Amino acid sequence: MFRYFPTNYVWNLSIDLAIEMGARIGEIEAMCAPLQEAAKQPDAEGTRAFREAWVKMADQLCELAGEDEARGRLLSAGEKYRRASIYLLTSERMLAHDSPGRKELYRRELDLFAKGIALAGENCERVEIPYGDGHLSGLYVRANHAPARAPLLVQVNGLDSTKEMKYLVGLPAWLAQRGVSSLIVDQPGTGEALRLHGLTAVHDSERWASRIVDWLETRDDVDAKRIGMEGVSLGGYYCPRAVAFEPRFACGVVWGANHDWRDVQKKRLQREGDFPVPHYWKHVCWVWGAKDIDDFMRIAENVHLDGVLDRIRVPFLVTHGEKDTQIPLAWAHRTYEQLINSPKRELKIFTDREGGAQHASFDNSINAGHYIADWVAEVLGGKTRL
Repeated sequence: MFRYFPTNYVWNLSIDLAIEMGARIGEIEAMCAPLQEAAKQPDAEGTRAFREAWVKMADQLCELAGEDEARGRLLSAGEKYRRASIYLLTSERMLAHDSPGRKELYRRELDLFAKGIALAGENCERVEIPYGDGHLSGLYVRANHAPARAPLLVQVNGLDSTKEMKYLVGLPAWLAQRGVSSLIVDQPGTGEALRLHGLTAVHDSERWASRIVDWLETRDDVDAKRIGMEGVSLGGYYCPRAVAFEPRFACGVVWGANHDWRDVQKKRLQREGDFPVPHYWKHVCWVWGAKDIDDFMRIAENVHLDGVLDRIRVPFLVTHGEKDTQIPLAWAHRTYEQLINSPKRELKIFTDREGGAQHASFDNSINAGHYIADWVAEVLGGKTRL
């Protein structure tokens, strides 16, 4: 794990995630060098300084991108807008949900991401999936050189990630190389669903996952018999739950097992384990639509996989970082042990040798991500060689 700030895990997590999304080390140094003292301050003060530094760099990149555009250098402009979106995404993720200007910052990040992707001509299309009276937003990435109907992996967020973050880390591109399409979704409790539409998280993830499969079945470029699902971090709970209760999924993958999130919350009340974001308790109440911590803890009682996983009858990959300080490794073993009816279950623990030993491999995602992409390709009928 890259530790820019020796005493602040949450800030280091954010920087490592930014690097995995494509941040440049020189720009990180410029943003973070003045923040050493701020990193030691309480959440509100510290995150205000963090936001100012990272937004300033995004503004600078947008100015440079505008100069590129004026000269017709659209590929260069697209890369800068894309990187500016990373810095806004990183700073927005650190803020308390009720911080002034947070929603505006988020909307700007979405706009810069879309502009960067469009100018660079990336294989990424924004889509909207009917859900209730509204929709869930997603990013659709087509498989490279695939047959008319390609296999596809649905990818869902954890507690505090977004579809743009998951796209930028790289799994969709690695899958596309292997002949597998991707649909990355902001499910209830995350991204646009939470920030723009007020859709809070639900423990019965099959409620929204089934609507995603319904939508995919209407597409003529998706093989409906070869749709899998992957979830990262808290998605390590959402994904197994959805695959257990939605039999149309052909496989499942967790990138960071999260078997018993209710237990994790009880331990966090006792200050055990690292928090993923500042303002943690306000954040989880916002995500789950709880009025206070007591209400949230009552909701969290449902967020576990005991008594669920024996329903899964498709291949399933459980991955976890050996040095995960947020979610204990023991929960990965519990998930694997309870997949008793999966015809092809596998437990992969990432160590320092291959990298990705921290939570959801945020310290080094590429080797872990390629392992997942290879497994998915083998199970869904993609390819692992040219």
